[in-house]
Amino acid sequence: MARKNLIGVSAAESAAPDTATPMTATRPLAGFVAPAVRSTPIGGITKTLGSITQKFERAQDIEKQLAEGQTIVELDPAIVDGSFISDRLGIDAAELAELVEQIKSHGQQVPILVRPHPQDKGRYQVAYGHRRLAAVRQLGTKVRAVIRELSDDQLVVSQGQENNARTNLSYIERALFAVRLEERSFSRDTIMAALGVDKAALSKMISVVRQIPVELIEAIGAAPGVGRRRWMEFAELAPKSRLKDLLALLSADNCRAMSSDQRFQKAVEIVRRRPDKARAATAAKVWAPSDRSVSVTLKTTAKKATVTLEASNGPRFAEWIADNLGDLYEAFRKSAKETTGD
Repeated sequence: MARKNLIGVSAAESAAPDTATPMTATRPLAGFVAPAVRSTPIGGITKTLGSITQKFERAQDIEKQLAEGQTIVELDPAIVDGSFISDRLGIDAAELAELVEQIKSHGQQVPILVRPHPQDKGRYQVAYGHRRLAAVRQLGTKVRAVIRELSDDQLVVSQGQENNARTNLSYIERALFAVRLEERSFSRDTIMAALGVDKAALSKMISVVRQIPVELIEAIGAAPGVGRRRWMEFAELAPKSRLKDLLALLSADNCRAMSSDQRFQKAVEIVRRRPDKARAATAAKVWAPSDRSVSVTLKTTAKKATVTLEASNGPRFAEWIADNLGDLYEAFRKSAKETTGD
């Protein structure tokens, strides 16, 4: 039979708590006075220091998230500047008014992306979200933004990719953006990444803008309904020698009231006219005697004149003119000599 409790200590005794009273409680040391109980224990100070440390760590974490662009902050629009490179031919007033109403009713749901301004400390520069920034400025509220450290290349790629995904810039706006990036010495790889196009498509974009003066593109506008093929056709038709006339026509009040798609079509019609048609015929001249027995209408172009005789005496007067053409022409020549002095 197995033996238990070989060391002679019972389980009850080993489990019993130590109830002995400390010696200092019954016989205090001479001259020692027990300190009063503190209202705030040392542990409270430790907790306070721990809280401060936690707050500091949280602040550092927030700064890290800001640097990584993970936190949305609210900024005064007055300290936010646009991108250093434009990708639009203006903001449509009707679309902006609609966006203002949406933000007014539901708040700014999508933040803009900004970076610390590389030249102006304390300010920011937009990568994308220019329309939202414009709408918030109209409302007089702060703009919700993500702050991220971006190089110039990273900014334009973010700007282009966001526009490709969200705002659907027109073909000519994208082409202009490509040319502006190239003029700032960005590589073709960066431009292709920003626009999401291949090398061939990018070359066509740049070619279109190189053939059409930028002033003419700006006078037409974004033309969102006009695609690559029609812009390429227009680039072949638009002669630079007639730029001044085209700009004058497109800047007239009746053209400015048109949509940009309509202005594009108007420009196409103008450049497709043949030279003879481009020189409009002079206004028709009409003559009639007091008795209205004949009516003479004269229409002229650069190389042609048409005379029409109507009314009751029209045919008879025409015959008389035909019979007296010699005398009439001599009278014309004599009048011309007296006028010129030859």
